[in-house]
Amino acid sequence: MPSTLQVILHSDVKNLGKAGELVKVRPGYARNFLLPRSLAVPASESAVKRVEHDKAVAAARAERAKKEATDLATKLGNVVIKLTQRAGDDGRLFGSVTTKDLEAALKGLGFEIDRKKLHAGDALRTLGTHEVKAQLHHDVTATFKVDITKA
Repeated sequence: MPSTLQVILHSDVKNLGKAGELVKVRPGYARNFLLPRSLAVPASESAVKRVEHDKAVAAARAERAKKEATDLATKLGNVVIKLTQRAGDDGRLFGSVTTKDLEAALKGLGFEIDRKKLHAGDALRTLGTHEVKAQLHHDVTATFKVDITKA
């Protein structure tokens, strides 16, 4: 009997590996723990090829998403959103401009960005120009300006 056996993990296993990885384990560990719980499958030739294909497809998809995010970031960098809000004489707004307001303004300009990806730092509570960051991808961040004027 071989001293190690190769298996492909279906889900993350602590101290062993992540889903989709090809790992070597002892035969008893595979037979008694991984296989009965459907955490892994034996590494046949076709299963290894399928995992490699899935990784290649996932990498291409991730590269495409990053490219789209980069293109969107360049377009978003030139955007200035103009909002009018009620404010006091000292320049403080009655309320604040929220990410929900920014999402609606961006949607009006043709950008579909979820408000959870928008980071305004402190709440926008004063008149003037503010910079807002949008996390479009885990590697791509865009910055655009919001100009708030008195209504």
